[in-house]
Amino acid sequence: MDREQHSGGTELGRYLRARRARVTPEEAGLPSGVGPRRTPGLHREEMATLAGISIDYVTRLERGKETHPSPSVVDSLARALRLEEAEHDHLRSLAAHAARSAPERATAPSRFVRPGARLLLEAMRPQPAHVVSRTGDLPAWNAGGLRLLAGMEDWQAKQRNIARYVFLHPAARDVFDDWGNQVRGCVARLRALAGTDPDAPDLIKLAGELLLKSPEFTRLWERYGLGCIRRGSRRPGQHRGPRRTRRHAHPTRRPLLLSRRRPKHHNGTATTDQPEE
Repeated sequence: MDREQHSGGTELGRYLRARRARVTPEEAGLPSGVGPRRTPGLHREEMATLAGISIDYVTRLERGKETHPSPSVVDSLARALRLEEAEHDHLRSLAAHAARSAPERATAPSRFVRPGARLLLEAMRPQPAHVVSRTGDLPAWNAGGLRLLAGMEDWQAKQRNIARYVFLHPAARDVFDDWGNQVRGCVARLRALAGTDPDAPDLIKLAGELLLKSPEFTRLWERYGLGCIRRGSRRPGQHRGPRRTRRHAHPTRRPLLLSRRRPKHHNGTATTDQPEE
């Protein structure tokens, strides 16, 4: 999938190494020592001390030679690495995946969209709507749903993908007033998928392309960040509901304030963007 995949080990080991490099001794409450450190972040022995496990065990985890950490070890590692809730959940998923036997060769999911879903898209006109896959592919849309993403209609149908658009299309930074959040969210969702299905052909193909073509994607991908995934969390006093509102600056139309709604029995694959009155 990426340049790390060919270095051996497991996704769990790579995640532990990446997160260890992002925590300083000072942040972990340890003395920084004398003189400059040759590598960023915590040393293996420091993470082992914080987690209450042996250095040898940490080494085997990071190299993929140990693939069955207990839940208590996973929780201890999460505390040592100062992981947030979503990152802690991701670590649990990686540990569970590492413990499973090697799966059969994965096949790419179908882009087939049921006729009923296509009829629903048309019935929603003139409101823009589209179907989005787990990797951000757009296998179906109505006219307004495609026009929301300026320039997307110029791409071939199989190339139409939200992540590809926000990183590679020159209009994306103008279309999304929160472009920085958009790209971080895309990477976080793809990283979460890599944790549970790292051999997914659709993910491997998309991530490989973006690693070659987008330095910004490469930078975010190698940080292993999941901070934009909030599983049910919200700020105090913030209403949890089906609507999200954002400003959409289409380059050839007047700016829109869009309210994003999910259908009542939403399965995570379709959204509608409705202009606010």
